[in-house]
Amino acid sequence: MSCHVGDDSVTSADWASLEQTLGGTVRRTGAVAAGVYLLSPGEPVLGLTALCGLPTRTVAPWWRVAVSAAGPLSEAVREDRLVWVGRQEDMARLYPNAAAGLPYQFAMAFAPLHGTRRWGALALMWPQSHPPSLTRRERGHILSTAHRITRILDRSPTAWSIPAEPRTAPLPGYGTDPARTGLAADDLLQRLPVGALGFDLQGRITYLNDAAARLLGRSADSLLGTLPWQAVPWLDAPVHEDHYRAAVFGREPVGYTAPGPSDRWFDIRLYPGDSGITAFLSPSLRGPSADGPPPHVTAVPAPSPQTPGTGRIHQLLHLAAALSQTVTVADVVDTVADQILPAFGAQGMVVSAADAGRLKIIGHRGYDPRNVARLDGLPLDTDVTPVGRVLRSGVPAFYADPAEMTATHPRAPALSGKQAWAFLPLMVSERRVGCCILSYDRPHPFGAGDRAVLVSLAGLIAQAMDRALLYDAKHDLAHGLQQALLPAALPPVPRLDVAARYLPASRGVDIGGDFYDLIRLGDTAAAAVIGDVQGHNIKAAALMGQVRTAVRATAGAAPGDVLARTNRVLMDLETDLFVSCLYVHIDLAEGRLRLAGAGHPPPLLYTPGPAPRAVALPVEPGPLLGIHACTEADYPLTTASFPPGALLALYTDGLVETPGTDITDSIAALARQLAPNAVLPLDDLADSLLHHTSLRHTRTDDTALLLLRGR
Repeated sequence: MSCHVGDDSVTSADWASLEQTLGGTVRRTGAVAAGVYLLSPGEPVLGLTALCGLPTRTVAPWWRVAVSAAGPLSEAVREDRLVWVGRQEDMARLYPNAAAGLPYQFAMAFAPLHGTRRWGALALMWPQSHPPSLTRRERGHILSTAHRITRILDRSPTAWSIPAEPRTAPLPGYGTDPARTGLAADDLLQRLPVGALGFDLQGRITYLNDAAARLLGRSADSLLGTLPWQAVPWLDAPVHEDHYRAAVFGREPVGYTAPGPSDRWFDIRLYPGDSGITAFLSPSLRGPSADGPPPHVTAVPAPSPQTPGTGRIHQLLHLAAALSQTVTVADVVDTVADQILPAFGAQGMVVSAADAGRLKIIGHRGYDPRNVARLDGLPLDTDVTPVGRVLRSGVPAFYADPAEMTATHPRAPALSGKQAWAFLPLMVSERRVGCCILSYDRPHPFGAGDRAVLVSLAGLIAQAMDRALLYDAKHDLAHGLQQALLPAALPPVPRLDVAARYLPASRGVDIGGDFYDLIRLGDTAAAAVIGDVQGHNIKAAALMGQVRTAVRATAGAAPGDVLARTNRVLMDLETDLFVSCLYVHIDLAEGRLRLAGAGHPPPLLYTPGPAPRAVALPVEPGPLLGIHACTEADYPLTTASFPPGALLALYTDGLVETPGTDITDSIAALARQLAPNAVLPLDDLADSLLHHTSLRHTRTDDTALLLLRGR
């Protein structure tokens, strides 16, 4: 397992410290499990790096979690705070999407790991017997542990990375060697008439008596150290998988009756503990008989072992919830890569979309980019790979090894470099959306259960992809329109330095109508304008262009007249959208500003001198543009001095609006950020102001910024 980046590597001492800290935390807090999630350096994903107290395969669907996911782990990292979920009911209420994939009773805490950088989060789990709230002492233990883990990570800041499979940290005081079992205890268990088995935290069999070996139909030597559902085929059934998960997560005894081979029935009791699980297996007295009714079963009777297990169903619900949150094509690709790949143990993925008769690769993981380039743009009916046949027929194809693939597509294995493949057609109402390919680095058999779940999953991916392709097309159209309507470059004005920035709202919000402009009025004068059209759609972007044109047509007149005439233009357009706007006439010869505003946030003015400061200019606002009741609206004039070295900052409300914060306080905070940095080059200053704002809140509105400095 590789755990390094660059020239540094994680030392064994650092790993030992991390594992010891995890195990010690489980002991001190009374938790049953702990894990460390690290942020991936190249993508917004949290990867499970170390785990203590749970089998790694049991939590496979959650090895990788998107930072943007609607769940407690991601929230702890995004908001840099401790998040506690005390009951399954709380999980369902606060994080319904996460609860869909975790239908078990337990409590969890997530603490951010924030040192020299934002590392990720510490996760802790308690059984359902834990009180619904954390005690002050428990909270202190959790935060102090997070601090200790952060210090360990900070010692090698460039060395840590996310392994392909989480590293297991042992619990203190427990071993997995069956030879440590005392002879007296062994004699006691051998005398029992029922089968007795011991499992370690990874689910491997560490002990079994002779009765258990007889009931399972295998020798003790062939079972020790194995996973029971792999060593004994009839144990690989949904009823066993679901009850095992319930015992692992809930840490409560579980009992049930289930069928075995040759029409035999078994009573099974699971007793979970901190070091593993003890199981008792005995023939059921309620088994079927020729003259009696069918036995009562405490769980839903298990279908064929080849059908998808209950755990797979919960997993499918979890993945469906994640796909329902996607908006863009990139969201869909990231969700498939971050959650579906680890859930099915795959190492590679290619997602293609049907585009003008060809397959355009829109996302991939685990492939050499050169191989991807060779496969990009294949015709929809290609026979080079199985994709063409899969899309024509709408029937998925599974290849367990290269020999199976070579039989029908001889060139495909060499192009891919993989050893097993699942080709899933993405179809919506018999329309070909694209294809999703999951691949494996080693041969991989696909059971009927896996195939059924993957086919169902392909339908969910197809719906999400179809929706995302439509969204991206509309977004690109609106964004292109808006960019075309914004100035490609600002005109040079003597004795005036300028810089401008435009940022769209955070991902998932349509395009908006924020705009800015600079109009040269001569060698010593210029007009600056900034505004915000109501709405986030193509209509808003189009109206923005019309407002900008109307302002340009009257620029040079008195500021109040410019806004009044623009308002009348909007009246003639009979639009139902409102526009906020700020118009500034800059007289560089006199060193003076004349301003008029239409419901827009006040500009910031920095003036140099012995006591330099940045303040919000008290512009008396006029009504918004486009209000029908204000056809003859008056826009009062405001004046201010603008000496050489002074700086004027015009912005839209996306830069200062923060949910739950008074906008006046946000404007004052922006002024405090501007004042000490006003001497920076304007491009650097613009980036600094936008970065400072993005650290405080996620943008939910477009942002335009125009900086002007006199010389």
